[in-house]
Amino acid sequence: MIKKMFYSILCTAVLCGCSAEYLQPVSGVCFESEVLPIFVSNCTQSGCHNSIDREEGYDLTAYEQIVRKGIVPGDFRASEVYNVLLEPLGEERMPPAPNRMLSATDIQTIALWIEEGARNTTCEPADCSTAAVSFAQDIQPIMASWCNGCHSTGAPSAGVVTSTYTGMKTIADNGSLAGTVAHEQGYPPMPDNGGQLSACEIALIRQWVADGAPNN
Repeated sequence: MIKKMFYSILCTAVLCGCSAEYLQPVSGVCFESEVLPIFVSNCTQSGCHNSIDREEGYDLTAYEQIVRKGIVPGDFRASEVYNVLLEPLGEERMPPAPNRMLSATDIQTIALWIEEGARNTTCEPADCSTAAVSFAQDIQPIMASWCNGCHSTGAPSAGVVTSTYTGMKTIADNGSLAGTVAHEQGYPPMPDNGGQLSACEIALIRQWVADGAPNN
């Protein structure tokens, strides 16, 4: 509900130039679990804003690099990293075509994080139960946050699809899903260019695989 309220305020601020004071009562975005996955999944592919290529001088793989350029803590409208996400066309659009634009929810999350001060916050859930792991409720949201930016249908990186159950079932059954997200020896660590899933997220994935990777 808080984020829905902020999104309404955000749209008004963008269209009408409202003062940022209307955003101050809203809070609650976690950098590690909500913001970093958006950048890693959508912006750090080969040739883009990773620690090797650093396109346009941007490295969006970790907190220290993300806040170094294009972020004005406390003012999302003055932040270049936010503004390029709104460009529908042209060279300034990020992610560039033919990649899909970020969802309204992702853009909203980044804007709110910046407005709150662009802090390096870590927020492990108080309770991480693996008693009844659901593909729809637990696994799909993790993939949407961390993986689908590179591994969606169409032209998925390395031919791996994480945006569908069929694709997930394949990598669950061959062992690569659990191995890559846990950065186990013998598997390429994923996400590829920065960040790692939380201990809770890895535990949920391991349990889902151990349960037979059901479509539940």
